[in-house]
Amino acid sequence: MSLLVVGLSHRSAPVSVLERAALTPQDRAELVHAALAAEPATEAAVLATCNRIELYADVDKFHAGVAELSTLLARHTGVALDELTPYLYVHYEDRAVHHLFSVACGLDSMVVGEGQILGQIKDALALGQELHTAGRLLNDLFQQALRVGKRAHSETGIDKAGQSLVTFGLEQLADGAAVADWAAGKRALVIGAGSMSSLAAATLARAGVAHVAVANRTLERARRLVQILTEPGAPGAGVLAASAVEMAAVPAELALADIVVSCTGATGLVLTAEAIRTALAARTDAVCALDAGCAEGATGPDVRLALLDLAMPRDVDAAAHRLAGARLVDIETLAEASADAPMAADVDQVRTIVSDEVAAFGAAQRAAHITPTVVALRTMAADVVASEMARLNGRLPGLDDKQRAEITQTVRRVVDKLLHAPTVRVKELASTPGGAGYADALRELFDLDPQAVAALSRADLRQGHPNTARESV
Repeated sequence: MSLLVVGLSHRSAPVSVLERAALTPQDRAELVHAALAAEPATEAAVLATCNRIELYADVDKFHAGVAELSTLLARHTGVALDELTPYLYVHYEDRAVHHLFSVACGLDSMVVGEGQILGQIKDALALGQELHTAGRLLNDLFQQALRVGKRAHSETGIDKAGQSLVTFGLEQLADGAAVADWAAGKRALVIGAGSMSSLAAATLARAGVAHVAVANRTLERARRLVQILTEPGAPGAGVLAASAVEMAAVPAELALADIVVSCTGATGLVLTAEAIRTALAARTDAVCALDAGCAEGATGPDVRLALLDLAMPRDVDAAAHRLAGARLVDIETLAEASADAPMAADVDQVRTIVSDEVAAFGAAQRAAHITPTVVALRTMAADVVASEMARLNGRLPGLDDKQRAEITQTVRRVVDKLLHAPTVRVKELASTPGGAGYADALRELFDLDPQAVAALSRADLRQGHPNTARESV
């Protein structure tokens, strides 16, 4: 079996295509189930973020696997295969491992070095485990990717190379000013209560906004986020006012807000251009009511609504870019801005970490591949010892228990010593590139039963990872 990844991201596809290809949580579950049902795949996991969709699978046929995974991506994203294909990339075996490790370190992110991707990888693994589509290979791969990402952030200054998408977006809205200076004392509206929205709310609280209103389809989740923001030790505790509101209250909150961050899983627009225009008009009326010198039809002094849309597909109507008094930063804007973002010197150090970890992961996987063969060999040797001792007991019935135990122990020691060097050496050889053939050679030399080896491999898979792909079929 071999690791294959087929996907598209902000590096390979325009935002318009990524927006159309966005997957809902239900879509992701259906996609991995469909991948597992496909003939070439025995494990599957999907990594879906606002700027990437990647399908990982353990396949036994490369070309058939690429064709099947590409077709499944097209079917579940709703983008025609001939339209999607030019934007797809394919990575196989070590290159696939290298790709995921680079993604985990933030090297492939829109904002280099951002750390939120680690949470998204963790979510992808959790979904694969919950649906029983991630077996030993993908469990090992995604868990190691998380460790590599954490190592990169702890051992280098990659965090300084870029920030989270939230921070980067707010910096674009601040237009050169420090976010804390720009946001201090303002009123914010956060739409959504997921991981990105939670990060946005916390970032705004740290920046010193006076009030955060959290709107969400499920009011209870909005209330939980508000509680987190205002509990002791939170960024805004003691100075931040926060409230949870239903989605129906968004128009009213929009008219009061200075800053809006939206990141929901909605498939349609959350904020239309007309809703934003209405909110701007309401704010103009309110400001002008306080300013006797506000001319009729004017936009009012310093009336401005800053909108950050981090959703894919977009939450905010792109027509907001053309509305006077509003400034919109969305994924497309961020993609353009990030192209000019500086790269930190630590990026090279992270690349070295990734290369070393890829080599170590490959060696460990190859060594693990031969383990069932070694276990089968030692099991066969133990059976031979037991058989020979049974024959000895028949020939020498006068042996007492102590003598019989001593002879048994001696024979076992001889067998263990004879097998020690070759089994240790074959594990070392198997961990090198191209070392998979040593397991075949060992089975051939000792005439090991292939079915017995396969049974041990399946038993090892169940014992090490109960959430295996085959058990869910």
